[in-house]
Amino acid sequence: MKLIIAYIQPEKLNAVKQSLYGADVFKLSVTNALGCGQQMGYHESYRGVDIEVNLLKKLRLEVAVNDAFVKPTVDAIVEGARTGTIGDGKIFVLDLPECIRIRTGETGEDAIG
Repeated sequence: MKLIIAYIQPEKLNAVKQSLYGADVFKLSVTNALGCGQQMGYHESYRGVDIEVNLLKKLRLEVAVNDAFVKPTVDAIVEGARTGTIGDGKIFVLDLPECIRIRTGETGEDAIG
């Protein structure tokens, strides 16, 4: 089992969801996040004052999958989120030692579904 964490541009969420649905991945969590990487933010002027905006809006997706779904899930996220420019995001794949479905008490791969 793996936990896939992806940071993407907010406007790419619908495209990523459609790609995931096409890969038969329907369960995900989405959280608003702030951060910067290679983009380093930008400068803007507000009422004549120069403001440096270095924490940009991103979305954090979390998807727990069985081992057979890791590559299709990662490929679907890349397909939906890629624009080819700096700031497209990052994907992290972590080991998931245990999963428990609260409603039924199922554990492991059965709990992920």
